[in-house]
Amino acid sequence: MVLKTLRVSKSLSRNQDMTIRRSSFMREALLQERVGDKVRCLCCERRCLVKEGERGWCQTRVNQGGTLYTLIYGDVSSLSANPIEKKPFYHFYPGTVALTAGSWSCNFACPWCQNWDISKRAPQGKEYISPNDFVEKTLSWGCQGTSISFNEPTLSLEWSLDVFRLARERGLYNTYVTNGYMTAQALTLLIEAGLDAMNVDMKGDAAAVRRYCQANVEHVWRNCREAVQAGVHVEITTLVIPGVNSQEEVWREIATRIRDELGPQIPWHLTAYYPAYKFGAPPTPVAMLERAWQVGKEVGLEYVYLGNVLGHPYGNTYCPGCGEMLIERWGLNVVRNWIQEGRCPACGREIPVVGNPARSSRLAADP
Repeated sequence: MVLKTLRVSKSLSRNQDMTIRRSSFMREALLQERVGDKVRCLCCERRCLVKEGERGWCQTRVNQGGTLYTLIYGDVSSLSANPIEKKPFYHFYPGTVALTAGSWSCNFACPWCQNWDISKRAPQGKEYISPNDFVEKTLSWGCQGTSISFNEPTLSLEWSLDVFRLARERGLYNTYVTNGYMTAQALTLLIEAGLDAMNVDMKGDAAAVRRYCQANVEHVWRNCREAVQAGVHVEITTLVIPGVNSQEEVWREIATRIRDELGPQIPWHLTAYYPAYKFGAPPTPVAMLERAWQVGKEVGLEYVYLGNVLGHPYGNTYCPGCGEMLIERWGLNVVRNWIQEGRCPACGREIPVVGNPARSSRLAADP
């Protein structure tokens, strides 16, 4: 492979020179506009204005000769076949497996990131996987769909679009696990290409997101609304972190906005935090999660779940009408699924689960 090199003046720490390799990982960015002698990136809501030879905030896009290029097209840092419940998706093809790929860096500044080893690093050029190869792996590994995750998938916009189009042609579903900070243009492109489901990380109220993520949470809510209106399956996750978003008024605000702006049927996952990266707050007490769950139910959300608490009953799906258990889970495994033709077998209420494989299980078969 013939490589060309380019010197740039912004590294991840903004103060070291780096060498960019013109290779399979580099593609012209789809969303950009010229602004004088600079280029504005229109991939995410940071809308970085990038000077010649420099990178944007996320370090994955560079201005070369007045054109913006992505540096991570097909640059896969992590690859694994995961239960869809790991994302977490509890109302989308339960019991299935998605081939999941991640790349490098992020457009948020969260100091507690669980995947900091890839999300806090500039592009590494580790392994090139073409969209076609990724889809072929998805099929050969026996997976039912794709997922772009681990780091912020919006940064892999161009690769995602190509993957989604090919995957949809082969009968696979496509998912994103995201902070939801893409521009409206990027979201539209993803939906048109075949995005079926998004799990969006709602990290807290406006103050917490501004302080810790250096972002505006209203962009995230806008994208959630747009996705739901476009027919994309949406689930919301909040990592409950003591001292960051552990106040009852924050939980009530998030739950109320989910109910009023997205709908009471939208699942809300409340997951336990454990210290990681640069954040030393203590792990989330189970009692705190249980209280947040109660707030969600008091507000009127029909499906509220606890995550990272193995075997907790709030990890199961219950009928909001009669209380009947509908999907029993143990960790990331579906033990039993009693939903019949999209309805509760006890009271007949319609249950919003997409692609529900009737009475499926990976651990135990129904009698």
